[in-house]
Amino acid sequence: MKKELDKNYNPNIESKIYENWVSKKYFHAEADKDKKPFTIVMPPPNITGQLHMGHALNNTLQDVLIRTKRMQGYSALWIPGTDHAAIATEIKIVEDMAEEGLTKDDLGREKFLERAWLWKEKYGNTITSQLRKIGCSCDWDRERFTLDDGLSEAVLKVFISLYEKDLIYKGERLINWCPHCQTSISEAEVNHVDKEAKLYYLKYQIKDSDEFLMFATTRPETILGDTAIAVSPDDDRYKHLVGKTVTVPIVEREIPIIADFYVDKEYGSGVVKITPAHDPNDFEVGKRANLPIINILNDDGTINENGGKYNGQTRESARENILEEFKNLGLFVKDEDLTHAVGVHERCDAVVEPALKSQWFVKMEAMAKKALDVLYKEELRFVPNHFSKIYIHWLENIQDWCISRQIWWGHRIPAHYCEKCGHMEVTLNAPLSCSKCGHDKFSQDEDTLDTWFSSALWPFSTLGWPEDSEDSEDYKFFFPTDVLVTSYDIIFFWVVRMVFSSLEQTEKLPFKDVLINGLLRDELGRKMSKSLGNGIDPLEIIENYGADALRLTLLTGNSPGNDMRFKEDKLNSDRNFLNKLWNATRFVMMNYEEETIETPNRVIPENLTREDKWIISKANNLINVVTSNIESYELGIALQNVYDFIWDEYCDWYIEMVKPRLYDKDDATRNAALYTLVHVLKIALKLLHPFLPFITEEIYTTVQSEEETIMTSPWPCCNEEFNFSDEEKNIEIIKSAVKSIRNIRVEMNVAPSKKVNVFVVSEDEKIREIFKEGESFFKILARGEEIIIQNNNDGIEDDAISTVIENGIIYLPFKDLVDLKKEEERLQKEKEKISKELERAKNKLTNEGFTSKAPEKLIEEEKEKVNKYASMLEQLDAQLEKIKK
Repeated sequence: MKKELDKNYNPNIESKIYENWVSKKYFHAEADKDKKPFTIVMPPPNITGQLHMGHALNNTLQDVLIRTKRMQGYSALWIPGTDHAAIATEIKIVEDMAEEGLTKDDLGREKFLERAWLWKEKYGNTITSQLRKIGCSCDWDRERFTLDDGLSEAVLKVFISLYEKDLIYKGERLINWCPHCQTSISEAEVNHVDKEAKLYYLKYQIKDSDEFLMFATTRPETILGDTAIAVSPDDDRYKHLVGKTVTVPIVEREIPIIADFYVDKEYGSGVVKITPAHDPNDFEVGKRANLPIINILNDDGTINENGGKYNGQTRESARENILEEFKNLGLFVKDEDLTHAVGVHERCDAVVEPALKSQWFVKMEAMAKKALDVLYKEELRFVPNHFSKIYIHWLENIQDWCISRQIWWGHRIPAHYCEKCGHMEVTLNAPLSCSKCGHDKFSQDEDTLDTWFSSALWPFSTLGWPEDSEDSEDYKFFFPTDVLVTSYDIIFFWVVRMVFSSLEQTEKLPFKDVLINGLLRDELGRKMSKSLGNGIDPLEIIENYGADALRLTLLTGNSPGNDMRFKEDKLNSDRNFLNKLWNATRFVMMNYEEETIETPNRVIPENLTREDKWIISKANNLINVVTSNIESYELGIALQNVYDFIWDEYCDWYIEMVKPRLYDKDDATRNAALYTLVHVLKIALKLLHPFLPFITEEIYTTVQSEEETIMTSPWPCCNEEFNFSDEEKNIEIIKSAVKSIRNIRVEMNVAPSKKVNVFVVSEDEKIREIFKEGESFFKILARGEEIIIQNNNDGIEDDAISTVIENGIIYLPFKDLVDLKKEEERLQKEKEKISKELERAKNKLTNEGFTSKAPEKLIEEEKEKVNKYASMLEQLDAQLEKIKK
């Protein structure tokens, strides 16, 4: 056994410790019927990603929970993995190909996918290797990837099942379209950013009339697809026009004037152009009015043949040319500067277009109802609860889910089309023959599934679902999982989808609790981002300070759902805590006898002193407090409680209390002190381990040899035998006295090295007994020359400084606190200084040149100075008089 720690704490030990954990499979969990399961699935980071501070926070929270449950005896499984990140990955691969002068079409689908898999093998494990650096105790034997064979089979099975239930269909609807990536995208992939723009006021002439209708638009190019002009049904200004028509210039299309309550008569001119193919609200108006839908855009965002002479122009060019033509026609009214939110694709920053496309959709109404019911029945819980409002709002307003993407990297939709008659069949593999015409040649649908479709199955697909698979024992034992830890910005994109997918496929909730972590912001409170350049690399912090210091900074002050600011300066103080714990342990171990180093851990001494029982009782109570904190997901509070106990109670108080006993080899209670030091240290280390795994492992495996790791050491349990409430109260009385004495010394600027006599006066015999029993350490902590404990004020000078304690008073002789000669000299110098200031202020007030010209405010200020300095002189004279006596 190693019986000493290195002289200085060095976080470089972390990588070696982690390698040992992995090699001995401490993170691995089995379906053990003798244990209760506890399961967390990691929100799978994208294979394109690099570890950022958000990942570090989210995964540290998960690690705290899983390490705690592992120590509590659960079969604790934390499943790691990565998401294939369909669009993001394809973009990177396409960019790499472009540097070689290649396009997707040059390679073809199969060759492109071969290249994509090679890219994944080279770069796809970067982020999971980085997660190891922060100490994540995932079961790496079970690491999954959303395109793994088993998970892919589950995805296709779900698609086919939903299709057969008539919950998946193919149809034309308005979706988000990225002209750059040329695919549909989810709302989760659209960033709404404020952009400077123009609001253009234009007008259409009413047919067979001299009247015009003015409207406003930020996208004049969509005029090419207008199929109606709308007004409010209760707008008296336009009632006479409803049913008439206008002509769209340029394309010379006659369109109706319709009435629809979508139009706000109080906003602008109360007239709205309707382009059903390029605006979701217009699309709904168009359905109600049975309007034609005219798409004017190609997939790359250029104008198509429906744009007439603008065919082939970019959106921007068409806009400029249309405005110029409107001006020439006298139909341009004015423009205004405008700042408005524009949807852009988060992957490429291209402006997203609402577009009418034939896509695959999931019907959401029935599944949304199930997902709401489990929340209303309190079967699903959000922590904090107020985030359930986001969940409810999204589900109550849910639309059918567009799940198809026009890219190659991902799960290809299992729909097969007969090449002869076009009949479609949804099956895992292409049919041998067409059920309609008997033809044996099929083409598979070119589209792939939305990444969220596969990640929605993550909690159960990673565990071997469906139940008839080879790995189903894990599914049966570990599912449902217990808690999902995620940030609030993907509640409606991922959390909701996991809930309704799990309920539909397994008839079970995927998890019981959803713990929401806030966002990590910079010191100014700004969200960390590449564009602001304010991101902080957690790997650099680990390199400089170690993972434990990073975890301590991330977790201290953290509370569920609340954003927090990351301050790099705090890393230094957090590293100081690690050093303090390390040095405290070294101090304890230096006082061991070689032959008795194990004894304090095994034998409970009968001669525990009052201070021993105090710290043992405090540690005993701490177990319940911290355990309760963790169970309620107040992880920041749990850590703070352990931190305060170690720093304040154990290091600053108890170790100082027992030093006299440790230094006296003949003290009969010395072994009791050693027992207590180790007993309490072990408890503190175990409670601290989930938060700071590396330093606690190194210390724990050093101070004892019976267990080879702290990771699987039993979580401490509160022991009634170790509740010493009387001793706790008694020591707290002494602590209070010491604090009061220290405050007096600070206020009177008494040098730390100066010892003073301390009188403890109390008529209560119990109080006197408390101080007599603790006299040895009280004397040290109070910097006492002599401790005099008595029941009256005999022998105490009138000028003694006093402070009140419970049922008693502490007196410190004034002459002991102050070197009278030096203090007299100091007070005389201070008096001279104040006298000069007083004289200066008086002279100003007797100076007619000042009083006749100075503002009243300045004169009042000088009068106040006279009063202040006069009062200060009186106090100094009183202090001098006191010293001379």
